[in-house]
This record gives sequence, C-alpha cells and structure tokens, in this order.
Amino acid sequence: MIRRLVTTLCAVLALAAAPLAHAADANQAGAAELEAVKGIGPALSGKILAARQQGSFKSWADLLERVSGLGPGNAARLSQNGLTVAGAAYAPAATDKPAKEPAAKKPVKG
Repeated sequence: MIRRLVTTLCAVLALAAAPLAHAADANQAGAAELEAVKGIGPALSGKILAARQQGSFKSWADLLERVSGLGPGNAARLSQNGLTVAGAAYAPAATDKPAKEPAAKKPVKG
C-alpha cells in the first residue's frame, strides 16, 4: 500500500517537473540553461549566444538563418526538447522541406 502510494507520488512529481526541467528560450537563456536542453552542447550554445548579441531572435526562421549548423530537422528536435524562440515552439514552414510529389504511374497495357 505504502509502496504504491510512494510510486504514484513519484510519478506525479516527475511528470509535473519534466516540462520545466529543460525549457529554455533562445532570447533569454544563458549558456547553462541552453546546454540543459538535450541536443545543445557548449559549441551550439556559444553560437546561439554570439548570434543573440546582434539582437533578439524574432522567430525560429531568424534563429536558423543566424546560427550556422542549425536546420529544420535540428530545430524540430530542439523544440521537442524544450527550446523556444520568443516563447514559441518550432513549427516547420512550408518551404523548409518541400514535399516530393509521387511519380506518375504509367498505364499498363494489356
């Protein structure tokens, strides 16, 4: 009974703290906060901080343009891990990854 109660309590606390543990905004976070986001190491946090010295990032597109080595795939992964830009999660633009149209099928002669 007590074991079940403790397990449930731990699970609830872990779920409540998980979103807050690694959330960081690219416009406000310091190096340590950025590096707490899974996928951001010292090199990438340094690039983000250096680019931010030119001014705050207006959007994810602005971040991707100004920070070398970041692309739509990395942005999606980092956003899922808690990184935001101006408080917003990454939403891929229609031009990020153009969808390939399926090749037209040739009619079968029979």
